[in-house]
Amino acid sequence: QVQLVESGGGLVQGGGSLRLSCAASGRTFDLNSMGWFRQAPGKEREFVAAFRSSTTYYADSVKGRFTISRDNAKNMVYLQMNSLKPEDTAVYYCAARRYYRTAYASTTSYDYWGQGTQVTVSS
Repeated sequence: QVQLVESGGGLVQGGGSLRLSCAASGRTFDLNSMGWFRQAPGKEREFVAAFRSSTTYYADSVKGRFTISRDNAKNMVYLQMNSLKPEDTAVYYCAARRYYRTAYASTTSYDYWGQGTQVTVSS
């Protein structure tokens, strides 16, 4: 029932910036409990950033460079990515869940996933 659509990915040079968007639709999800994950080829999907109620959380690898935000009126979640590095190259996914949960950094903590948007950072 819940649909998530990511956009904003692309090719960017190291040190550049991108802003990813996630459009959420449906009735059974909590906009205050959404997250961003990423997956590089041959690697497991890993946590990037998330909301848990009014608190934001970031992976150590992106802290200080990425910022998660939301627009409740538009049911949109964003990921502003600055100072991009080649190791940020991955498919980025937004994730949603039906209700608040304490855990936020595990893929098993989420119920819905978008199809992802490719981010490629050149050296």
